[in-house]
Amino acid sequence: MWIGGGEHFAFMNQPRAAVINFKMFCTAMAPLLGQDTRAIEALDAVMQALPDSMADTLHAMWAQKMGLIEFRAELFAELHTLMAQTPVDYTIFWRELSSLPKQAADLRPSFYASRGAYGQDPAVMEARWGAWLHKWHTALMQEGRDALEVSVAMKQVNPKYIPREWMLVEAYRRATDAGDFTQVRRLHALLADPYSEQSPELAALYYTKKRNEYFDLGGTSHCSCSS
Repeated sequence: MWIGGGEHFAFMNQPRAAVINFKMFCTAMAPLLGQDTRAIEALDAVMQALPDSMADTLHAMWAQKMGLIEFRAELFAELHTLMAQTPVDYTIFWRELSSLPKQAADLRPSFYASRGAYGQDPAVMEARWGAWLHKWHTALMQEGRDALEVSVAMKQVNPKYIPREWMLVEAYRRATDAGDFTQVRRLHALLADPYSEQSPELAALYYTKKRNEYFDLGGTSHCSCSS
């Protein structure tokens, strides 16, 4: 049922899309069970359990990314809103958060200022970020964990490097157009260890936000499902 484009493909909507797709799969499987009542009931139980099971898994993931033992829905919901309204580079934001910043200025490396960052009065957004960071640090303190331990754990689930499309495009174009595989080999080595800090030289090349010329560029900034 997922055809064309639209917000149903958005990252935060993927769990809902997955549930609907899985239910369609179960519906397609049902005729194979014939009149076996027990099997039909078991399939239905699996289908009904998926939303809660997926929610539990996602909550555990978000808690880990925030350095928390317990998932805090309100804290995460406020963070998600701030991330969207700022807006931020998803990967860089989580990595910067892993250093346990206490003020919004420490998160600015992840902010897309040239793309309408803050979205409203910068002073207001700065204050909102500061308030959220205070709530987050309070939550960390309530769990009684060592700050260094939390930071290390967060960096194990929040990678510093990911294979961004524009990086891959640059690498394969140089390889195919000029026979130069230097970038391909460099990326291969980099992404074999994406959670490590690696060298300052590599960070300067690949721990960066998407450049303005790559925004809204089909095949580089975004791809269709058929791509």
